[in-house]
Amino acid sequence: MNSTQCYHCGDSCDDNLIQFDEKSFCCNGCKTVYEIFSDNDLTCYYDFQDSPGAIPTEIQGKYDFLESSEIADKLLDFNDGNTQIVTLYIPHIHCSSCIWVLENLHKLNPKITASQVDFPKKKVRITFGSDKTSLKEIVLLLSAIGYEPYISLEDYEGGKKAVDRSLIYKLGIAGFAFGNVMFLSFPEYFEVDGFWLEKYKNVFRWLMFAFSLPVVFYAGKDYFISAFKGLSSKILNIDVPIALGIFVLFIRSTFEIIFDLGTGFFDSLTGLVFFLLLGKFFQQKTYNFLSFERDYKSYFPIAVTRIKENKEENIQVYNIEKGDRLLIRNQELIPVDGILISENAAIDYSFVTGEAEPVQKKSGDKLFAGGKQLSGVIEMEVLVSVSQSYLTQLWSNDVFQKNKESHFKTITDNISKNFTIIVLAIAFISTAFWLYFDASKALNVFTAVLIIACPCAIALAAPFTLGNMLRIFGKQKFYLKNATVVEQLAAINSIIFDKTGTLTTSKESKISYHGIALNQQEKSILKSSLRASNHPLSRTLYHTFQDAEILTISDYQEIVGKGIQVSYNGVNLKLGSSSFVNNQQEQSVLDTAVHISFNNQYKGKFIFKNSYRKGVKSLFDVLQNNYDLSVVSGDNEGEIKFLQENLPKGTDLLFNQKPEDKLNVVASLQQNNKKVMMIGDGLNDAGALAQSDVGIALSENINVFSPACDGILDASKFNKIETFIKASKKAITIIKYCFILSLCYNVVGLYFAVTGQLMPVIAAILMPLSSISIVVFTTISTNVLGNKIK
Repeated sequence: MNSTQCYHCGDSCDDNLIQFDEKSFCCNGCKTVYEIFSDNDLTCYYDFQDSPGAIPTEIQGKYDFLESSEIADKLLDFNDGNTQIVTLYIPHIHCSSCIWVLENLHKLNPKITASQVDFPKKKVRITFGSDKTSLKEIVLLLSAIGYEPYISLEDYEGGKKAVDRSLIYKLGIAGFAFGNVMFLSFPEYFEVDGFWLEKYKNVFRWLMFAFSLPVVFYAGKDYFISAFKGLSSKILNIDVPIALGIFVLFIRSTFEIIFDLGTGFFDSLTGLVFFLLLGKFFQQKTYNFLSFERDYKSYFPIAVTRIKENKEENIQVYNIEKGDRLLIRNQELIPVDGILISENAAIDYSFVTGEAEPVQKKSGDKLFAGGKQLSGVIEMEVLVSVSQSYLTQLWSNDVFQKNKESHFKTITDNISKNFTIIVLAIAFISTAFWLYFDASKALNVFTAVLIIACPCAIALAAPFTLGNMLRIFGKQKFYLKNATVVEQLAAINSIIFDKTGTLTTSKESKISYHGIALNQQEKSILKSSLRASNHPLSRTLYHTFQDAEILTISDYQEIVGKGIQVSYNGVNLKLGSSSFVNNQQEQSVLDTAVHISFNNQYKGKFIFKNSYRKGVKSLFDVLQNNYDLSVVSGDNEGEIKFLQENLPKGTDLLFNQKPEDKLNVVASLQQNNKKVMMIGDGLNDAGALAQSDVGIALSENINVFSPACDGILDASKFNKIETFIKASKKAITIIKYCFILSLCYNVVGLYFAVTGQLMPVIAAILMPLSSISIVVFTTISTNVLGNKIK
């Protein structure tokens, strides 16, 4: 091989020559693919053809515009100088194989940190180090492996994508060709002799051949492309047997008419492609109908404080507009990109990048959506309106799913590979059998087996059932992160509740002050300190100081589970638990209280009379029969008597629990083989929510958002928790019924195919019908289930 040619793809290496293993490569992508083949002893790939890997020539130079940082910034979701995140629209995404390839990009390019596919939207979110690689290099890599992204700055900024009507065109062509081939086949069907036999037999046969060409090379090309890419990536996807069946039918039929051996199988061939595309069209329409948007994207239970005319007001995130001035409190998520107005800030971008090291920002610096404020209260100006899709994508970040893998997700990921291997084995064995006993049936058997035994129905059962449940739950104001959570919810056998902000509601709390009267300056310092906190008690107390002046406090520290410490013009304030404030006067009073001291002099305490949510007692009474129940609180034991009297016997009551203690409680239950659901307010419970099998954050529309949780439940639906769990269990039962139904399809279908009693065109009709029946069954069943929830 010429040393100036790439060993993998054959392109010129003059511009960028990379030597490895005594071979030349034009880019790191080609070198990496070669290394993967080499490490897995698959270098025989190169024995079949010189430079078999291919980069489309039209790609060269096509994405040079991405070298411009100004253009690239418009495409990036996040860019802090070291880590960059981009979401790209990939039109070719269509099956589980695509998901596997795109979520394993780091194996092709180690500079890519992570990649996550949004299958219904055909998007992939890629995280990479900007100092190691570039957006252009990633786009070229995607293009080289057959997943060229659709990039249009105009469409990107407008939020619109060109409507893809290619499937409709292909379906139309396949249907037109199928109808005409069937019409031209009538003389053969009825064995017409004489005039037909002498004059027009060959004309009709070559016309059928002509009609089959656009069907195979245009309408059916996606199956060949998908199969080729799957095999290139060492994956046996569900399109491999289909592509093989189409290919065998076409070659055999062409061979027969060239040598005048018969009319071929062009009717079966065109009918096969038509019905396959019809099934795909139905699936696409059904996906759009179910709309995996889930309602939380249009109503996200997170608010933000906007400063307008020197007044603070709570608004929903989707009402934020460019130019708005926002107040971001301690531990609060930044919902939009903006400019920092305050002097400085410490931003935690771990929700976005997984890196927990806070980033220091100064006035005028750009802040990115998804960061969490760690240094008190800041103000910022909005650069762009909020994107719900970005927030929900952030919520679904793999960083928070490391220990929460799903059984059904594993089935979806692996089913096509294992199923295809079995199907191919059955096809070749049965064909070999018929070649020996009756060669005339061998081709029919081969193609019928390949077509009838498609795992589409099995693969569709879980996503359609669980996806529909997400939509149904969303309408009931129960917003789950993804479909996997439904299955995890169904397995729950232990439930832990936080108390403050979960069992109790701050909206009806009564506050009384006991201690030394505060002067106006102390009230202002106290109010300004509370202003920066998101704890339910802090927020409730803040609203009691209506007339106090707001001060700018830069020295602010909030210690989770303990309290707040601030300094302003030589005045030091502590507020929080009795032990944190060092109150020596505190006796054994067991009320929920916030203690305060100024310059280490104890002033007094604010006592909260908690108001419990409606339905707490009835909910616990229903849950006690099937679940282990616990209440874990950071408060003291002031209300233990009330809870013992009102909650079922056997409910574990744990008080004075720090955030790490709550996490340990969850972990200890899991060690005893318990499947734990933690329900908290998302603040002091973040660690426990992340540790639990299912973490649910209860929302009263406050400014707290925890990506560590798996779901958000509107506080008004608190009493329906048991109903949601029961519905999840029934959804899993529906999936199991679908598996049984699909298995029956395949067993019966394979029997008739292997025994030579099933024509390929009939198999092509039955395959989409089995998928349609599964989707109809899941949709009807889940909708009936949804009506019962209401």
